Amino acid sequence: MLKMWKTEDSVEEWEMKVKIIGGGKVDKLKTSVVSRSSMKLWMIRAITTVLLWTCVVHLLALGEIWGPRLLKSWPSCFSNQDVELTSVPAKVVLPPKRIYKNNGYLMVSCNGGLNQMRAAICDMVAIARYLNVTLVVPELDKTSFWNDPSEFQDIFDVDHFITSLRDEVRILKELPPRLKTRVNLGLFYSLPPVSWSNISYYTHQILPLLQKYKVVHLNKTDARLANNGLPIEIQKLRCRVNFNALKFTSQIEELGRRVVRILRERGPFLVLHLRYEMDMLAFSGCTHGCNDEETEQLTRMRYAYPWWKEKDINSEMKRKEGLCPLTPEETALVLSALGIDRNVQIYIAAGEIYGGKRRMKALADSFPNLVRKETLLGSSDLKFFQNHSSQMAALDYLVSLESDIFVPTYNGNMAKVVEGHRRFLGFKEDYFVGQKASGWFD
Repeated sequence: MLKMWKTEDSVEEWEMKVKIIGGGKVDKLKTSVVSRSSMKLWMIRAITTVLLWTCVVHLLALGEIWGPRLLKSWPSCFSNQDVELTSVPAKVVLPPKRIYKNNGYLMVSCNGGLNQMRAAICDMVAIARYLNVTLVVPELDKTSFWNDPSEFQDIFDVDHFITSLRDEVRILKELPPRLKTRVNLGLFYSLPPVSWSNISYYTHQILPLLQKYKVVHLNKTDARLANNGLPIEIQKLRCRVNFNALKFTSQIEELGRRVVRILRERGPFLVLHLRYEMDMLAFSGCTHGCNDEETEQLTRMRYAYPWWKEKDINSEMKRKEGLCPLTPEETALVLSALGIDRNVQIYIAAGEIYGGKRRMKALADSFPNLVRKETLLGSSDLKFFQNHSSQMAALDYLVSLESDIFVPTYNGNMAKVVEGHRRFLGFKEDYFVGQKASGWFD
């Protein structure tokens, strides 16, 4: 018993010694084990969180490409939502496509200057719509007096032209490959349509050719559709093409706005469409005020262009009939008679005036504040438009639309188209002082 008690007492003493001597180390060991376990648990949680977050990011990225609408509707976590919303362009609502049985493909080659071609494009869209055919984007004239190499898409917004009319007629940038091969082989029909024809001509003469050959090429399109006696739907479509579908390219629009902005900063301005260029005088045979050398030069030019049918022209007779444009000298008298302030800005919307400074002297003396796009803009602004007369004319067209007063001196294509467009925009003030007025000064 004594022995056993001693043994038990020894054990108790030994445990007490261990607690006294090694207790601190044991506590440290236990604390270390607990700390390592907590760290492992924290690391596991952190890694799991990173993995889950990576999966979410990948799902969002995939959702932008292939994902369902639910994922696409989630806001981005890595971009400013306000900035993202403001940078998204407004959704363009396109008219529904018109479904119809296609009777063939209509190719068009326009002729003349910008506004002559513009009027022709309006006619050709109306004809394609009425005949239920597919229209190929028109080809522009490159053989006229100006030798402008511009394509349709260099002047007009071709995508807007196609989409804005999709509920009326199908328009393609080019023929399908199968039909393009046929055209290259000469398996199509080409002709100039009869001038000033009504719609029945196209129904009875052109439509059968389209149904037979599948592709018809109208190789001259100026003044080929009558102005009067047409269904109101055709006249409305003409206006829609001209005032909505034929929108200039963004480069031309921006430069036109810049010219208008410069003019507006200086005050009110008048646009004078002074139709007194060399080609106009040669075509019309109007040589009033020209010397003998200039008259001979204009006559030679008229005979050099075979599609100008009238060759032998009596200039004085034409002038008395009121069929000549006003000269610069006559224009100065008319503007003064109309009470136009001599200090107003007058923007000359025209090409190079025949006779140069000599013929412009009287107008410049009466109205010294004459400006042109070449004097308002730097050469670097116009370098891409040089030798592209139709693009330069497009700039004049845009400035003419925005002017306080528009004054044409000849009742030509630009005068008619711009006057109609200005009325469409709100009946802005116009003075037509051309042609008939040319007989007042004799």
